[in-house]
Amino acid sequence: MSAMRVGCQTYSWEMLGGRWSGGPDDILNAVAAAGYAGVEFAASMIGAYYDEPAAFAEALAQRDLVLAAFAYASPHGFTDPGHLPDELAGAERALRFAAQFPRPLLALGGAASPDRDDYDAKLTRACGFYSEVARRGADLGVEVAVHPHSHHGSLLESACEYGRVLDATADSGLTFNPDSGHIVRGGQDLLTCVQTHAARVRHVHVKDVRPDGGWAPLGGGVCDFPALFRLLGDMGYDGWIVAEEESDLAWRDPSEAIRVNRDYLRSIGL
Repeated sequence: MSAMRVGCQTYSWEMLGGRWSGGPDDILNAVAAAGYAGVEFAASMIGAYYDEPAAFAEALAQRDLVLAAFAYASPHGFTDPGHLPDELAGAERALRFAAQFPRPLLALGGAASPDRDDYDAKLTRACGFYSEVARRGADLGVEVAVHPHSHHGSLLESACEYGRVLDATADSGLTFNPDSGHIVRGGQDLLTCVQTHAARVRHVHVKDVRPDGGWAPLGGGVCDFPALFRLLGDMGYDGWIVAEEESDLAWRDPSEAIRVNRDYLRSIGL
């Protein structure tokens, strides 16, 4: 377990929408103050730094942080043919930004749609998108991982659906970014999912979820994190453990929520 580094995702601020009036430096300050080693920044939250990667690298260094990953998602879920050209351009920009940092990884959001009509066609388009971005990433030296979610509109929730997208993209170099909370909310067994796709796991998100499906701070829900970290250790996993917080506490005070999560992870040896 000691080889794993602990980072923080910026969704705790992104989800606030118009309620959040701060900027990237405010997030970096909170992440550093909470004691994380790195940060996974969403493209939607990077602000003016998107055109100034060297300045962002300096902002990270000033706070003794590193970029654990860069995240790119789309409200259209990579399934609508009318939006795919713009989504591909957005992913290309994200890849070129990530390529400016050591051990770059781009985490792509999960396939989604307002409905499941023509499911197979939508999933095929998403898989094509993931494969193309992974290939472009390889040309730039950026690893690309898919991060399925369980939010409304997700097309990737069940074990079968995870298997379909990972099987369809196996030849592209796309890797897997499991998220504990989304796996459990989708009805899967957490350890079985991670073990099934162990060869593709390159980046891990940890969130906790209550029995009713609501989000909870780490340790406050049903996810067995000690067992997860033992499994990852047995797998030889040496990547990032990235805490991502969406609980009621995060809605009230994201800085406090990420601190609580870091304290919990320390309490179990991470």
